[in-house]
Amino acid sequence: MSYPGGGLPGMLVSSGLDASAEAVRAAGGRVVEGPYGFPGGRRFRFADPSGNELMVWSAKQLR
Repeated sequence: MSYPGGGLPGMLVSSGLDASAEAVRAAGGRVVEGPYGFPGGRRFRFADPSGNELMVWSAKQLR
């Protein structure tokens, strides 16, 4: 998958990935994909009100 402008900037959250997705929506952003699981944890991709795409992820909790 390619993204406009090259790389996809991302932010790590320690917990509350679903709450982060809701905060993005409340701030006028649009969740483009996810949240969904991947081998390292969970993540989602979003576009800010200007159309810039970013990613938020949380690491898999080790037990």
